[in-house]
Amino acid sequence: MSQQFTFSIKSIAFDHNYQPAESTRATTNFANLARGESREQNLKNALRMINNRFNALAYWDNPSADRYSVELEIVSVDIQIEGNGQSFPSIEVLKTNIVDHKTNKRIEGIVGNNFSSYVRDYDFSVELLEYNKGKTGFSVPANFGDLHGKLFQSFVHSDTYAQHFSKLPVICLSVSDSKVYQKTENEHPVLGVEYEPNETSLTEQYFKKMGLQVRYFMPPNSVAPLAFYFFGDLLTDYTNLELISTIATMETFQKIYRPEIYNANSVAGQTYQPNLKHTDHSVTQIVYDREERSRLAKQQGKFAEEHFIKPYRGLLEQWTSNLTFNNQSFNNTAF
Repeated sequence: MSQQFTFSIKSIAFDHNYQPAESTRATTNFANLARGESREQNLKNALRMINNRFNALAYWDNPSADRYSVELEIVSVDIQIEGNGQSFPSIEVLKTNIVDHKTNKRIEGIVGNNFSSYVRDYDFSVELLEYNKGKTGFSVPANFGDLHGKLFQSFVHSDTYAQHFSKLPVICLSVSDSKVYQKTENEHPVLGVEYEPNETSLTEQYFKKMGLQVRYFMPPNSVAPLAFYFFGDLLTDYTNLELISTIATMETFQKIYRPEIYNANSVAGQTYQPNLKHTDHSVTQIVYDREERSRLAKQQGKFAEEHFIKPYRGLLEQWTSNLTFNNQSFNNTAF
């Protein structure tokens, strides 16, 4: 890690009392739920959905479907810019922990899950839009995502990460409505049936610069595949309960935010293209402001530009150009 930057971590419980911090992106999934008149009921309902889904997937030795509950903590990572005492909110992720009420044990889950980043807002909602302004076709700058990717990898490779987490992160996102997914014969007992996309996407390329590869699985009794971004080997590096904690958490969020896909009344078939205009779906009893989420992305990107990109542009460009990572040998055995 360059001497110019170090990372610091703080965490807060995501429960029915959660209140978003001022530095939390307003469009972050969990922050969106925790504002407004329905905030407390939203949080209680979401947590209940997560626990119910977890127990449905972890059904063995669990006859009453109430053996487990999931505790979530929001992990906020700040970049410390050495020499001037300044810091900038880098990323926020979710950490799952599993409570086994039969054995009275608390089991560490997976860090990552949800992914939030001001710099990503800048890349997609400011830089990309300005780069394509006035052009007839859409194109992407050659260095698009380089800074964000190296910031993320620097954090994951850092001593700070190793001191707090025992395994590498897994990020779980929704599938893209611009791609077609083909069902394969590969099936995992927890992750479910694997799907393969017909083409790569800008999101996949962006996360590849973060050092992450992707696979798509539709868990048992789900209606659409989820995108799992990971280092190493997703199928062997994590236990069944760890994987279930991620599925239960992120599928719940997607049912709230993408009900047209993840709360559809029909199941993805052999060939599947998500459709955000799909009307045959159910909605949850959770209030969510999708319009606000879209509107604020550019505003938050401008925040990153003003407080991080512009003030430290020269330093960031030099740091990015000099930094390389070897992710080939970077796996969970190193932790």
